[in-house]
Amino acid sequence: MINRKAVGFLKQDPNLVKIIKHIGDYQIKKRNNHFAVLVESIISQQFASAAAEAIFTRFKKLYPKFPTANQILNTRDAKLRSVGLSGMKVEYLKDLAQKIEDRKLKMRKLSKMNDDEIIEHLTQVKGIGRWTAEMFLIFSLGRLDVLPTGDLGLRKGVQMAFSLSELPKPKEVEKIGMRWKPYRSVATWYLWKSLQKFDKIG
Repeated sequence: MINRKAVGFLKQDPNLVKIIKHIGDYQIKKRNNHFAVLVESIISQQFASAAAEAIFTRFKKLYPKFPTANQILNTRDAKLRSVGLSGMKVEYLKDLAQKIEDRKLKMRKLSKMNDDEIIEHLTQVKGIGRWTAEMFLIFSLGRLDVLPTGDLGLRKGVQMAFSLSELPKPKEVEKIGMRWKPYRSVATWYLWKSLQKFDKIG
């Protein structure tokens, strides 16, 4: 998904223009299976990417195809733990699945909600905090104006782009990010991509 209007707008910021020219077009891969994205987000928390990927792959192999909420609820905890999930993450996955089954989490209505409503809706699930909800907004719904101020990668990217002596606090990132409105997700993506460890991100 290339958004030339957003890129043109962000090039007006002299702190971003070199990064944008170096990285090229903003191309983010939207992921449309919202349930699968949330399951993977819970599984991946607090793991390095390689370990998270390995556990998620083993989890998927428990089922013929990606499981439904009902199938996760009917899977024994011990079986879920056997792929490397902690007891707490099993609890989180089952809470997500139960809220979907109980219709407390309305997955099909998410795309019609505004960003704040989605964050509030998703964070009712155990194990889904604001950061996970913000990543969902960017990568699953393709929302263009999300600024995850608590994200360490974004803060590091801002520090480097603005030649700051210290890692900026979330409030400072929020203040700096106002100049990128209404394309703060796009600016965030470029700042992530400016860091070598995130160069392969979506």
